[in-house]
Amino acid sequence: MNKIVFFGGKGGVGKTTCSSSFALSCANKGMKTLLVSTDPAHSISDIFETKIGYKIVNIRENLDALEISSEIECKNYMNRVKANLKNVVSPVIVKEIKKQIDAAAISPGTEEAALFDKMIEIIIDKSEEYDKIIFDTAPTGHTVRLMSLPELLGAWLNSLILKRKKALELMQMAQNAGKKNKDEIENDAVIKILKKRYDNMQKARAIITDNDKLSFVFVLNAEKLPIEETKKAVNILDKYKIKVDSLIVNRILPDDIKDEFWINKKELEKKYIDEIYETFKGKKIIKIPMLKQDMRANNIKELMVYFEDESRLS
Repeated sequence: MNKIVFFGGKGGVGKTTCSSSFALSCANKGMKTLLVSTDPAHSISDIFETKIGYKIVNIRENLDALEISSEIECKNYMNRVKANLKNVVSPVIVKEIKKQIDAAAISPGTEEAALFDKMIEIIIDKSEEYDKIIFDTAPTGHTVRLMSLPELLGAWLNSLILKRKKALELMQMAQNAGKKNKDEIENDAVIKILKKRYDNMQKARAIITDNDKLSFVFVLNAEKLPIEETKKAVNILDKYKIKVDSLIVNRILPDDIKDEFWINKKELEKKYIDEIYETFKGKKIIKIPMLKQDMRANNIKELMVYFEDESRLS
């Protein structure tokens, strides 16, 4: 697996137990590991029975953890935008614009943009410090939106830059008898801010589409809905050049079943496992059996064994 590993999948399929087990397995091998939760439910605290929160804390030898708060990141994000206003807007209208920014803070997509910024900040700032950075993500739809942001925001920011340049050109031509000053336009404070944001999005896109740096693992169960959701997610991510090369089929029923009800379930499961292998040809697949107990700090090693041989996922 690469240095950066994302675990994604439909809600309830076992992403958190798989990502936590993999993180602990890496830590046990002596790799300094950071486990990051982007899921608002933040279940890694429950698994490790440790309060984690939005600051990095050590929870095991070689294993640190962090739960990103989208609410806190959104607030910090908006505060940075407000701070930038001082350099680009007349003080007379700052108060009114700040009201608009406060309104934008509750608009769809704002928390996701702030959350994505934090994820990229962690990847860039912590890559030298850690051998592995593992992300336990929110359910599929949320994760797909996050991973597509660099492409979408990049195009939007580029459009804003072009429109700002056009507006400044028209203003200059009106004021200077049809003459334009390219240096003045390039040094415009608003354009500088937009370009910096655009450059950051390009860096983020380069990271998440680099198959030598980032691995994306989907967790699913051998059931119809998780398979269909995974198909759609893999296709969407492929469109944005984000490669999914590994899948975990979680909670496989045992073979020694005698009850008729469970025998029928097992037969249906086999049909879906065959479908998974057929649908996701060329991708690496690991199967994990259904375990007897819920995953907690005292028994997570029962699942860890399936990640001990890393070649099974690489």
